[in-house]
Amino acid sequence: MAILLNIETATTNCSVSVSEDGKILSLREVNDGGYSHAENLHVFIKEALAEASVEVPDAIAVSKGPGSYTGLRIGVSTAKGFCYAWEKPLISIPTLTILASQLQADVYVVPLLDARRMEVYSAVFKNGEQVRETQAEIITADSFSEFLEKGKVHFIGDGAKKCEDVILHKNAVFSSEVAYPSAKEMAQLATNKYKIGDFEDVAYFEPYYLKDFVTTKPKN
Repeated sequence: MAILLNIETATTNCSVSVSEDGKILSLREVNDGGYSHAENLHVFIKEALAEASVEVPDAIAVSKGPGSYTGLRIGVSTAKGFCYAWEKPLISIPTLTILASQLQADVYVVPLLDARRMEVYSAVFKNGEQVRETQAEIITADSFSEFLEKGKVHFIGDGAKKCEDVILHKNAVFSSEVAYPSAKEMAQLATNKYKIGDFEDVAYFEPYYLKDFVTTKPKN
């Protein structure tokens, strides 16, 4: 019986859940369009643990990226801090796997995270299994054509909106609602890793940024 604390902060969605053997005991999340993780994350953790009547979980799971540089840093540093304090193992879950888990079907699922301009972080899944590696790419009319020629392809995530006017293939399916990775979908994924002892080295674990963090110079 594994009780896990799950933390997802890779996008504007600040999300925390407590789960037991893959089932959600409590969930706290907010998406106000900005990055309010620093203000909300510790409050959500305290509230989620209290609602689940859990003092110390068996492990802490965190979304590892790719995603927002700042969001990932906050989530991972918080998770590592609790691992040290409670002497519990750390589990990492790829962010695009978390997002893709919202739609598990016998179709291709492409989770997309906005990465500025026409660039996205992307991967391809089918039946819950990743069939193309995670990468940062610039969207064109030919993006994902090898999968679109085979059948329906469902595009989800906050990066999907920028693709809707570019990828016009008849097999491309776009949802009317924007999906964000959530700690809700982390529950079963983290439990699966916990059962096989797939843990990170807390001292050396870093988020998976996929590309270098770039800052812009302030205008004079």
